[in-house]
Amino acid sequence: MKDAIGIIPNLGKDETWEFARELIEWLKPRGFEVYMPSCAGMAFGAGCQAVPVDRWRDRVRFAIVLGGDGTLLGAARALAPSGIPILGVNLGHFGFLTELETSNVFEHLPAFLSGDFIEDERLMLSAAVIRKGEVVYSGRALNEACVARGHYGRLTVLSMRVSGKDVDAYEGDGIIISTPTGSTAYSLSAGGPIVAPEIDAFLVTPICPHTLYSRSVMVPGSETCEIEVVLPSQSTMLSLDGQEFYSLEKNDMIMIRKSEFKVMLLRRKGWSFYDVLRKKMKEGGARLPQGDAGLSAKP
Repeated sequence: MKDAIGIIPNLGKDETWEFARELIEWLKPRGFEVYMPSCAGMAFGAGCQAVPVDRWRDRVRFAIVLGGDGTLLGAARALAPSGIPILGVNLGHFGFLTELETSNVFEHLPAFLSGDFIEDERLMLSAAVIRKGEVVYSGRALNEACVARGHYGRLTVLSMRVSGKDVDAYEGDGIIISTPTGSTAYSLSAGGPIVAPEIDAFLVTPICPHTLYSRSVMVPGSETCEIEVVLPSQSTMLSLDGQEFYSLEKNDMIMIRKSEFKVMLLRRKGWSFYDVLRKKMKEGGARLPQGDAGLSAKP
């Protein structure tokens, strides 16, 4: 049995520092070593080992991610090749992917340490940019790959194919290729449907298309989505999970397919995607940061 637990904190949140120290102090007396990514571990100093995440394989039982959905997305891309499961603790605004709140971590953590949990496996996608016949960039994502124009400039024109078969050409702000996990994120905001996480498929959603008939298309996970930059704007980009970015040029081809890696999220017994969907979608607006006057202020 592995006797180390990884902690990946979002050090940009003040409350993370205090809670991470509480977590370390709770784990150490119970015989668990604590690993943190190198920079975080050096910042915390005593109580944990600063070890690069690519060396966590065969050492860490699972990783506790402290932050919001964005922190979990970054951890998922880093940990997927090692197959290390993730237990998300919400310190963010929405927490759709996370499993616990800081208020109930120590109540439920013993069950996770004893193996009393559900495994929620999520597919990832891989994306590669091909320029003049060569791969110039590659990466993976848990939520989505997005090809879109920047904040300024004209609309971009993108041609879409699925495994070599023409789908359409889109003039607009761009195209989102999302996993089922990402169907509740940017794709949903762009008008796409919600897809249950166990479905093996991708969701293709145009962003503000300049047409009356463009709709989302669901593509089997066995297929490859191919997006050609026919006419870029001044700053057309590929983004992965809204966290990694690569500038695109005219005639670039972006190849998006199912990744060889998957992400394992740990859940409490009795967890249901539909319960989370119902609760979090209702809570989402209330969790957003507001100004002093609040959203309900009257003139």
